[in-house]
Amino acid sequence: GQVLELLRGVQRGSEDRKRSLGRLRWALQNEETQQKFVRLDGSIRTLTGLFTSSLADLQLEAARCLHELSHSSVPTVAEACLPVTSYLLTYLSGHSLEFTELCLYTLGNLVVESEAVRKQLLPQGIIPVLASCIQSPHEAVLEGVGYVLSQLLQAKEAPTEIIPLVLDSVLPQHMLRLVCSGLKAGMGAAVEFAWCLHSIICRHKDNVVLLALGAVPALTSLLLHLASEIPQDAPEGLELLVCPVLRCLSNLLAETDCQGQRQDGRLLIALFLILQCFLQQHPFLVQECLWLLNNLTADDPSFCSALLSLELLPALLQLLTCSQMATVLVLTVLCNVAEKGPFQCQRLLRQPLLPRLLPLLALPDPEAVGQCLELLHLLFLHCPEAAADFTRQGGHQALEQHQSTPELQERAQALLDMVRQPPGAPSACQATLPAFS
Repeated sequence: GQVLELLRGVQRGSEDRKRSLGRLRWALQNEETQQKFVRLDGSIRTLTGLFTSSLADLQLEAARCLHELSHSSVPTVAEACLPVTSYLLTYLSGHSLEFTELCLYTLGNLVVESEAVRKQLLPQGIIPVLASCIQSPHEAVLEGVGYVLSQLLQAKEAPTEIIPLVLDSVLPQHMLRLVCSGLKAGMGAAVEFAWCLHSIICRHKDNVVLLALGAVPALTSLLLHLASEIPQDAPEGLELLVCPVLRCLSNLLAETDCQGQRQDGRLLIALFLILQCFLQQHPFLVQECLWLLNNLTADDPSFCSALLSLELLPALLQLLTCSQMATVLVLTVLCNVAEKGPFQCQRLLRQPLLPRLLPLLALPDPEAVGQCLELLHLLFLHCPEAAADFTRQGGHQALEQHQSTPELQERAQALLDMVRQPPGAPSACQATLPAFS
């Protein structure tokens, strides 16, 4: 009854139509009212009529009602709004900022809830429309574009139907530009677009487009810049931008095509500055930094050498007990270094590394213990004298306790054999490390 009354008030066309729309908007904040409203005959047609009217104040008020409807988590409500999508797109080149922003967030909300809406928006040209909106000078509009795009890129059909269209448009170059000028142009939009890039990189096999646009050097120099800003006046929410940027770079570096693009030792220093700055407040960033560090050192001897020559090992070792994930990642990076040969292993052993590894063998986490055994294997292989040191420090007992752990017993046994061998005897062959993803 009440909902029908509200609809009639809006339909009557009396003087206070705007007030009726205001009341309707207020009522549509309720889930149940939303569902009742879309079931009423002519309800969406009436709203669409007002939304497309020539009276700016009625149009805005109708847009606010549609925006309330778009918040519904019930797909039938989103699907009831299908007749409005083409107008929402048309009005994105709208007259007022508030109106454009409302249209963007309404679209973004509808996209989340309904595949039918997404399927309709693609042929209606949502990607070209967003490609033109992303060139707007207004931060609020850019944030709205970022919101719609990130919802589209997370859709289940994104890899086959949406990402190829995005990559064929001018969107990637503008996303990259806005992410890299985040500190000047506006943080909100930069964060949205950084997550958009992350979605593309994760869900798309072959990131030729982004690599050709120079994403690796651009994101690298962004991190260098962020690291230099941090100590003075880090803007609020900087960690929200740093996180997706680290992920984008990690994933791009994991692709084979960009081997030649990454010889910047300053990136290591930047990573450690970021680590130092965020360790206390935002410990989640530690594993993001370590993951990138792992991908930098995995196949690249120059980054392993830089880690040693820039004296960054003590800082790395301090992170060993930061969290369960950090322990595994620090050990993986140390394995990357140790794999490069005797010289690197000697440098590691000079750090008093063995006393730090011993307590790790008692951890309840088999992944950390396994990675620790991997590192010991590389150290003993390249520096047999380390095996004797390890035994002197009580390493023998630490290894023996893993002889009964099914997933660790083989590796523990192999190390016990190495420890028992007289120096200079031939050692077991080297086990390679699976790539970290």
